[in-house]
Amino acid sequence: MGQARSSGSSDRTKVIAGIVVVAVLAVAVIGYVIYEQMTPSTSGTDAIPLAPADHTISAPAVREGGTVLVGKDTATLTVDVYEDFLCPICGTFEKTYGTDIKKAVEDGKVKIRYNILPMLNRLSSPEGYSTDSANAALCVADDGKFNAFHAALFTKQPEEGEAGYTKDQLIKLGKEVGVTSATFESCVRNQTYKSQLDELMSKTSNDPALRDPESGRFRGTPSVAAGGKLVDLDNKNWLADLTK
Repeated sequence: MGQARSSGSSDRTKVIAGIVVVAVLAVAVIGYVIYEQMTPSTSGTDAIPLAPADHTISAPAVREGGTVLVGKDTATLTVDVYEDFLCPICGTFEKTYGTDIKKAVEDGKVKIRYNILPMLNRLSSPEGYSTDSANAALCVADDGKFNAFHAALFTKQPEEGEAGYTKDQLIKLGKEVGVTSATFESCVRNQTYKSQLDELMSKTSNDPALRDPESGRFRGTPSVAAGGKLVDLDNKNWLADLTK
């Protein structure tokens, strides 16, 4: 009798152990799948996934020099947003406020002037992704497709210190969002707007209205300004307050 109970207990232990192993493996597989979905391809050829439609602003987008103005002509308030496509906090900013910005723009309450800065070039490997992506965004804006491109690059960002998306991938994304211009590919490959982006970076860095009062330097990305003054992003209702 004692041996029978011992054998049953041993069998149950083996079954339980087996279930635990399967559960651990399942969690590991799920975790890996999520990681793969959140991590950009480093192959240099895979397509960058498009952002969901509800993450993409539906409003005119026009390049103005090194910036892109998004919104309806009837909007009387213009807000400047300063971002870098490599900046992880900018990604958080877009996830936190993107829906509110989209609604405010589409409702005609505000225009957003996107200042996409080549600020973090040294933090990609190889260096230069900030310029490549910002330049590509301006090339896309020439064809009126900036909004979908902008949303895609923030939905699935490269990580700081890792490889950014290649020019081939950026070109492929541009075509995915509907760019048809014959000069688009050369615009991306030749960094057509690099000088304008460098000028924008210099102008932004030296703008007294964008300096941190403590350090005296540019606040960094993401930053938001309206009426010549920095917006306090610690105030979660900043956009609602601006559009009252």
